[in-house]
Parts: sequence; structure tokens; C-alpha cells
Amino acid sequence: MFGRLMPTEGKFFDLFNQHAELCVKGAKEMVGLMSNFDDLENRVHAIESIEKQADKITYQTVDLLHKTFITPIDRDDIHKLITRQDDILDLLEDAAQTVSLYDLHSVTPEAKRLAELVLACAEKVKEAVGMLHNMDNSRQIVAVCEEIDRLESDADHVMRAAMSKLFRDEPDVRNLIKMKAIYEILETVTDRCEDVANIIEGIIVENA
Repeated sequence: MFGRLMPTEGKFFDLFNQHAELCVKGAKEMVGLMSNFDDLENRVHAIESIEKQADKITYQTVDLLHKTFITPIDRDDIHKLITRQDDILDLLEDAAQTVSLYDLHSVTPEAKRLAELVLACAEKVKEAVGMLHNMDNSRQIVAVCEEIDRLESDADHVMRAAMSKLFRDEPDVRNLIKMKAIYEILETVTDRCEDVANIIEGIIVENA
């Protein structure tokens, strides 16, 4: 009787999905930013706005966690998942602000490719999170997580090649420093997406 009177699932999965959708929106803005610098200020502002919306969802999730007696999955997993999702947008904001602060007016094809891989990872995160409410989806979820791992590996390869080319061919030390920072931040976004995938795989193992 006592258990039936207490809040159970709340809206955790809805919150995960809302946050994942914002990650995709932020990644799309990043691809746009890397492709066209004519609208740089608006792109940066858009990413900052999306990050603030995501922060609110993260806060709502943690607040709901404190108020919910029975959770649909392990409490620690809920906290880790929403926190790692939030890291994705925090880093996208860092990348956008770095582009603005460094006064970049163009980027390399490799930076654009890394942004595209970030978007691909974010879309797969959204797909995996969207199926998490039903453990009958466990095989499909694991397959999507494996795809995130592959995309993160692709981003590693792109960054290593980009760094090699940068140090070999870029004569301006200032430009070298600027592009190196952008490469590193964007690649780290794919690392955070992989972290989300690892957390989800752990949830599957515990609950499927």
C-alpha cells in the first residue's frame, strides 16, 4: 500500500528524450557554424540558448530524482546518464565560444568533418535514449550503442590525421593553436557520446 502511494517513474524517460533532442539541435547548429561563418554570432547564441534549456532539463531530472521514491532504473544510472548527456552540450557551447573568442573566420575540412561526426553521434544518442523506456528494445539499443562507439573511433582517426596535417602544414602558430583547440573539443564531444552509450549498455545489462 505504501509503495502504491509514492511517486514511481515520474517523467525520467521524457526528460532524457527532451535532452537528447536538444543535443541533436546543438550539434546541427555546430555543423552550420562550421560550414558558414557569415552568421557566426547567431549560431553561437543559438548554441548557448540550447545549452541553457538543457541545463534546466538536467536540473529537473535531478530534482525529480530526489522526490521520487521508486525509480524505473537505478538512481545512480539516472544521474550519470543525464549528467553525461549534459556534458555533450556543455562542450558544444565551449566549441562555439572558442570559435567566437578566437575570431576564426574559416575552419579546415577536418573540423567540419568532426562536427558532422558529432551530429551523427548525437543522433544515435537520441535514438538509443528513445528506446530505453522498454527493455524489449535491448538488442536494438546495444546495436545503436555499438554504432556510437564506431563513430567515436572515426572521430579519433579524423583528429589524429588533422593534427598531423596541422603541425606539418600550418605556418602560422596562432592558427595552429586555434585549430588544435577546436579539434580537441569536438573530438571530446564524441567521447562524451560514447560515455552515454556505455552508461546505456550498463543499464541494459542490469535490467534486460
